Amino acid sequence: MKLLNQDEAKRICDRVLGFSKADECRITLSGERSGNIRYAQNSVSTAGLVENAQLTVSVAFGKRQGTASINEFDEKSLEKAVRRAEDVARLAPENPEFMPAIGKQQYKASNTFVRETAAIDPEYRAEVAAHSILAGRKNKLLTAGFFVDSTGFEAIANSNGVFAHQEFTDLSFTCTARTEDGRGSGWVTRSAIDARRFDPREASAVAIEKALRSVDAKALEPGRYTVILEPAATSELIGRMFGAFDARRADEGRSFLSKKGGGNRLGEKLFDEQINVWADPWDRDVPVRPWDNQSMLPRERTDIIKKGRIVSLGYSQYWAKKQNVRATARHGNMIMSGGTKSLEELIASTKKGIVVTRTWYIRDVDPQSLLLTGLTRDGTFYVENGKIKHPVKNFRFNESPVSMLNNVDELGKPQVIGGDEVNFQMVIPPMKIRDFNFTSLSEAV
Repeated sequence: MKLLNQDEAKRICDRVLGFSKADECRITLSGERSGNIRYAQNSVSTAGLVENAQLTVSVAFGKRQGTASINEFDEKSLEKAVRRAEDVARLAPENPEFMPAIGKQQYKASNTFVRETAAIDPEYRAEVAAHSILAGRKNKLLTAGFFVDSTGFEAIANSNGVFAHQEFTDLSFTCTARTEDGRGSGWVTRSAIDARRFDPREASAVAIEKALRSVDAKALEPGRYTVILEPAATSELIGRMFGAFDARRADEGRSFLSKKGGGNRLGEKLFDEQINVWADPWDRDVPVRPWDNQSMLPRERTDIIKKGRIVSLGYSQYWAKKQNVRATARHGNMIMSGGTKSLEELIASTKKGIVVTRTWYIRDVDPQSLLLTGLTRDGTFYVENGKIKHPVKNFRFNESPVSMLNNVDELGKPQVIGGDEVNFQMVIPPMKIRDFNFTSLSEAV
């Protein structure tokens, strides 16, 4: 599949707009080439290359909307997609929250494309898997992992003059290493826009080292402990909190940011003063498209939490109009500040505590307080006098990221934790947190 450049994408969008007879028309055009390799039990199981392109056209007659998607871009197919969307719109009920398409915008391009990542080929993917497999065999471990790289483009357009085009690349890697008897397990994840910043040997070595160290885990009584959480251990916990910074949910009483009696907690200090979070589509480590696909509004660099205080919430077009404020684009990334210490340095400064590599099977307990439950896995260790003494059996925990970020002892050097544009690209530091609540033991490794 040929990835479309800006001129080619605009020609297609212009043809679609020319076919439309509706009051308004919005278009998203995208294409992606994604390569992958998967291995398990120290052997490659699958490898492949997936290519796809898709155009989605959404039209409106008044407040009646219809949408159609297609992956063929000849004249007949494009017109057929527009007519299908228009037929759906005529049959649809009115949307009481319909908002008209925005006018022409200026988008500042972000550096989401790196040639070295786009150049990844089957040989590169095979070498990534080989590093894990050979190192696993050498250490009498079983390894399993998944590497995927993507190169693509995205374009948006509407009948009010909006048009933008952007190319992107990214890669992600996960590896699990386990002892042959199943008593030890280690895990690692890495994400990057730029392949030059990804080292498969380093990543695999982390998982292998954790697997070797996690054998013969000892039971430790559940309770409240000081924990050193690796970024992967906090990503889903913190990510759920980041996804709740929506003004409507808060105003309607459906969020931890809701104020008793109505309204939201914008401006209130809810976290430790060390907590600073912002979104920046032009960030060097996690650049994202400079627009929000849903609204087509331009993204901006936005402070969200500053010295523990809530300084901004997201407003959709509908809710912004209702509240008489400016609408904002949905953020594509969330970046949390930290310190300069490595994970090892955080451990060295801990008298007694527990290191958590990863959390999983996260479930909501209380949305109002963001109380979550989940399990640790793939490397949980007891620390005493600044050194890892021995592995411990995994725990179930009941904890809220709101409480966590009020119990911060120290933050380490931030690291990239990848995601998609729904779940955010994130930069999160390792964290030393006091009084983390472990409620029971788990026998799983």
